[in-house]
Amino acid sequence: MRILVTGATGNVGRHLVNQLHEAGHEVRALTRNPANAGLPPGVEAVAGDLSDIGTLGGAFRGVDAVHLITFGGGGHGDLTNGAEIVALAERSGVRRATVLGGWSPTSIESALKSSSLAWTILQPREFMGNALEWASEIRASGTVSMLAAFRSAVVHEADIASVGICALTEDGHGGRSYLLTGPEALTPEDRTRILANATGQDITFVKLTEDGERGRLRGYGYDEDYVEFGIQLAANPPDEAGVVLPAVETITGFPARTFALWAQENAEQFRAAH
Repeated sequence: MRILVTGATGNVGRHLVNQLHEAGHEVRALTRNPANAGLPPGVEAVAGDLSDIGTLGGAFRGVDAVHLITFGGGGHGDLTNGAEIVALAERSGVRRATVLGGWSPTSIESALKSSSLAWTILQPREFMGNALEWASEIRASGTVSMLAAFRSAVVHEADIASVGICALTEDGHGGRSYLLTGPEALTPEDRTRILANATGQDITFVKLTEDGERGRLRGYGYDEDYVEFGIQLAANPPDEAGVVLPAVETITGFPARTFALWAQENAEQFRAAH
């Protein structure tokens, strides 16, 4: 099969490109800057931006399936031209599509649901990679400081990609939404301990007050609406955040990857320079 992967240099997209390529599929990777994409030899990197439909015609030509993301351009705002993108896919003869779902329905998801494509929505509970936000603090002070203390069934980005490959290359996944979790529900303090083991460093979890959390979130450059959203999420987490679901193993046939594995793979990003 020839498969187009949009968001090809993202946290999930890069895993998807690599796994599809290793499985012997023809992979076309959409990126705004192919020269700097760093993709495996044999992957066809093409320039394009989902927010500009005029850049996409060649990318969709001759592909059997496509993986879509819900944002484009230089920022992370939801795409508003989902209907145009999905219509282009249909005209190009694409038969299957996966999309990495967001917090709420987007124009891409809405357009897919009313299209002729066999669509599948991949809905991760929380990325394991979100822990990378802690890296600079860990390197600087050996701490992880935050308000949130609830359990979350974080999922490895490679597992999201593995489920996506099944949906893109196998029958029986059309018209389905898959909620994806890891194999265990972990608090931030649990993940801090696991990172300490993986890096061989002393890392201490520090529970912040609400005012301390506001300062932390503002330090990332978030606006006040997002800051208050973060406070509410930390103080009143959804009940389902810590529920472990079997979808990854059921669909792929392999157990979901653990956070301990993710921590080993990414340990160097958390180690202090000597």
